[in-house]
Amino acid sequence: MHPVCQPPVTTPVRARAGGPPYRWPMRAHHIDRPADLDTVRESYDRVADNYAHMVQTTGIGDIRTHPWLKASIDAFADTVGGLGPVLDVGCGPGTVTAYLAERGLDVSGVDLSPRMIENARRLHPGCRFSVSSATELDLEEASLGGILGWWSLFNLPRDVLPQVLALFARALKPGGHLITATHAGDEDAVRTEAYGGVPVRWTTHQWRPERLVGLIERSGLRTVAELRLPPTEYSGPGVVVMAGRPV
Repeated sequence: MHPVCQPPVTTPVRARAGGPPYRWPMRAHHIDRPADLDTVRESYDRVADNYAHMVQTTGIGDIRTHPWLKASIDAFADTVGGLGPVLDVGCGPGTVTAYLAERGLDVSGVDLSPRMIENARRLHPGCRFSVSSATELDLEEASLGGILGWWSLFNLPRDVLPQVLALFARALKPGGHLITATHAGDEDAVRTEAYGGVPVRWTTHQWRPERLVGLIERSGLRTVAELRLPPTEYSGPGVVVMAGRPV
């Protein structure tokens, strides 16, 4: 049975479930366009089907199979429930978006990859998904109760991520929260294949947890929780950070 999102309300998402892909308008406030954005989009389009199949068949990438990640998302859901719309930025095939919908949140997902969004709509037809880069979102000030950047912001160049975080901070309502998870470290790792040996080209910008927390707090948010994750058989160390806009 597919999860069903709440009926549409006034939110920044402008696409109905099952409708054609919608590209968000460019923001009035400038964010630098990553030089490799088109290459990254094409890479994720190529791996989208394999990734969606992996999540469905192995549980890798599904928070339900990882108690600490599920606990983090549950804490986020408990914190932002009732505060207004929630936006899952870089939603992939919609796994976390759908989980939050099951929790009763008014949640929508966006992703850079049109093919990822096609998979999300196929797997979760009751939810709302749109095509957009994090650098192209047009978000009104104080319009969202919550924002997720769940393992989805590590492709942003180091000088672009602070600009995106500033946008997120501005878009959150007072009391609203951001949750983000990413790869921990201090290297830029170029990936050339992924998810079944599919050729890709993207850079994973790893962040030391203290530096990531610093960026988030400089955007105007206040850190409320930090979770550091050890390496696993399929991924290196990670970090989850939740931060709120002061009331």
